[in-house]
Amino acid sequence: MKGIPMQTGVLRVLRATAASWWRHRELRRTGEKDLARQLERTAVLRDLGYLKQAASLPNAHVICGDGGTFLHLGWTTVSTLAPIERFPLAVLAVARGTPLIDIRPITDVFAFANLPQVRRDGSVNPEHSGVGRSVTLSTYIDMVEELGASITNDPRPCRST
Repeated sequence: MKGIPMQTGVLRVLRATAASWWRHRELRRTGEKDLARQLERTAVLRDLGYLKQAASLPNAHVICGDGGTFLHLGWTTVSTLAPIERFPLAVLAVARGTPLIDIRPITDVFAFANLPQVRRDGSVNPEHSGVGRSVTLSTYIDMVEELGASITNDPRPCRST
């Protein structure tokens, strides 16, 4: 993950999150501790993979809005209906440098809904209009920032004013 060794704190958060899932708690309660441990290990490894993708994909980003939080990883999206504060995987990704686009301050939902999507694979496509239109993450951030979104870990190069 960008040359940074995996921190013990990251593993602790992922393990605690997996252990807190209702299904895993129920398995422990009914005596199926081995199955619970196996499922938790699988969840932690899956989430570590998501964190590695978030660190390596050029258009990976987190979007947080009133409808939930979304971790966009190219062709994969991990989401929850909860705010980012209750989505540990997204919090970890942002803490490790993944851009966060907080759209909660946006009031013009129609303008936001009409924005193009971020390119999933980082490819360059000059077509910016029509069905399925897509733009680079930097262009998308320019657009949502104009609507009032706040940006953390801005990947755009610094611009002189």
